[in-house]
Amino acid sequence: MWIAQFSLRMLRLLDDGERRDRPAAQPEDRDPPSDREERDGPRHRDRAMEHGHSPEAIRTRLIQGPKANYLRDCIYGGIDGIVTTFAIVAGAIGASLSDRVVIILGLANLVADGFSMAAANYSGTKAERDNYKRLRRIEERHISSNPQGEKEEVRQIFRLKGFAGADLDRVVAVITNKREQWIDTMLAEEYGQPSIMRSPTLAAISTFVAFIVCGSLPIAPFLGGLEEAWSVSAVLAALVFFAIGSIKSIWSPQSFWRSGLETLTIGAMSATVAFGIGMAADRII
Repeated sequence: MWIAQFSLRMLRLLDDGERRDRPAAQPEDRDPPSDREERDGPRHRDRAMEHGHSPEAIRTRLIQGPKANYLRDCIYGGIDGIVTTFAIVAGAIGASLSDRVVIILGLANLVADGFSMAAANYSGTKAERDNYKRLRRIEERHISSNPQGEKEEVRQIFRLKGFAGADLDRVVAVITNKREQWIDTMLAEEYGQPSIMRSPTLAAISTFVAFIVCGSLPIAPFLGGLEEAWSVSAVLAALVFFAIGSIKSIWSPQSFWRSGLETLTIGAMSATVAFGIGMAADRII
């Protein structure tokens, strides 16, 4: 029951923290925060993403182009790995099953569910790439069969962005002068497609590795034969939940402690449900 009580306390704490984080109403004539205030603010964690703005630095960065990011896949796999594995451990303990059964159930879930998630992520990411290719073929066909209509689409897109007159004519001429640039523009503006696509293989690998690494920790104490394996497993799971949430906050406006507690609360709630189901099953069956 301590897990359930912990979950409720964390939810209250997160709600209080959200209220404190809301900016208070300020007079309209107040000056905007200075660059220094914004740079040194408690929520600012973008310094690692800063880059130079000299002509050489800008040119080098643009030539290299954007890179695919697999953070979502790692976070997704890590959280699901620790949640599902620890839920199985909690359910088995709630049902008063032996450590041997806990190990068997945990390892079976670790491999099977990890592979299942990786396969699903591979299929989903591949579907995104296939859809991108399909839309690209459509735009290629439209530009070949009806170039004037496609130019009118470009014209209206940039008119909505505020271009007019000679400036609008010029931007339409520049974009439609190069076929690949023209297609890329239509994919981004008309269909909302990203400029880069993630690799299905790397997405699947990222999910699987994160799932295995994080999901193995709750069953590690049982594999080691520790006397207080359940307590150690709970502590390890809590630390991993908080760590994942804290790391995730680097790429979000949330503070690290709030993001960590939010993820920890999700894990505690899932463990509470699994533990309760295990106890109920033990009494009924």
